[in-house]
Amino acid sequence: MDFFSEIFNNGALGISLIACFLAQFIKIFTGKEKRIELSRILISGGMPSSHSSFVTSLATVVGIEKGFNSTDFAIITVLALIIMYDAAGVRRAVGKQATILNQMVADIQHGKHIEQKKLKELIGHTPLEVWFGALLGVVTALILM
Repeated sequence: MDFFSEIFNNGALGISLIACFLAQFIKIFTGKEKRIELSRILISGGMPSSHSSFVTSLATVVGIEKGFNSTDFAIITVLALIIMYDAAGVRRAVGKQATILNQMVADIQHGKHIEQKKLKELIGHTPLEVWFGALLGVVTALILM
């Protein structure tokens, strides 16, 4: 098999991509605005975490295929935990900073007109968003395996 056909026939990668897409699709319906927003399919942040569903589905597939006591499963699990920690911690903090900076820009604008694009505030995830993304990843992998 050549390189590209091996990639396109990789079941673990395919299932992980489906889990990621499902998480992004669900975001259309779970925004704070309480209305359907198609543009949310392209954003980072929000419910559920596509990062979490992506890596947990991969970990689930690897666990099923290679064994939950395998080194392969241990590696992907450690990387998944790091990615989910980052999604809930670092990226969430950056989102809070964006909120503060946007408020500062608004305050400055009241005194003087300054054209400034608002920073993206929905960058990170709450722990609940990470949890539901992880759950979606596991369920997707279990259904598709």
